[in-house]
Formats: sequence, structure tokens, C-alpha cells
Amino acid sequence: MPKSKVKRIPRFASEAAEQEFWATADTTEYFDWSKARRAVFPNLKPTTTPISVRLPETLLLELKRLANERDVPYQSLMKVYLAERVALERGRRRRTARA
Repeated sequence: MPKSKVKRIPRFASEAAEQEFWATADTTEYFDWSKARRAVFPNLKPTTTPISVRLPETLLLELKRLANERDVPYQSLMKVYLAERVALERGRRRRTARA
């Protein structure tokens, strides 16, 4: 089997020039994706976006009570609950799509 030939990545004068290049370049010409490995960045914190959510006062009070019992900020607890539910819904969709 012949060895795949990849092009050399050019040097760029600026980050803007590099962005422009990669916006239109075919990466398969510059990388052998069959040899790619998943990158792990353990110290990289995910970006967060502040949002405004209107909640019934009773729900907010209950969330704060639960968070207090666990000794965590209520907004952190809300993020955990939301992430768990999103993961659950994704799993349901995948199972439904396979059926």
C-alpha cells in the first residue's frame, strides 16, 4: 500500500492569514487523519455564557435548599442537573434513531 503524501503546511505572516487559509483549505491534503488521535486538554476550562432564566420562585427556593444541603452554589447545582438531563435526552435520541 503506498504511503500517503501530505503537503507541507505553509508559514503564515499573521494569524489572520492562517485563518483565511484554513477557512478554504482541504485539511486532508495537509494531515493524514487516519493517524489522528483525540486531543485532551485537562487544564482547559470550558467557556461559559451568562444567561437569564425566569423560574418560578418556589422552584428557585427549592434549588437553593438542595444546593445548601450539598454545600454547593445553587447555580453549580443547576448546571449539573441540566448536564445530566441533556445527556439523558441525547441517549434517548440515539437509541430511538437506531431502532
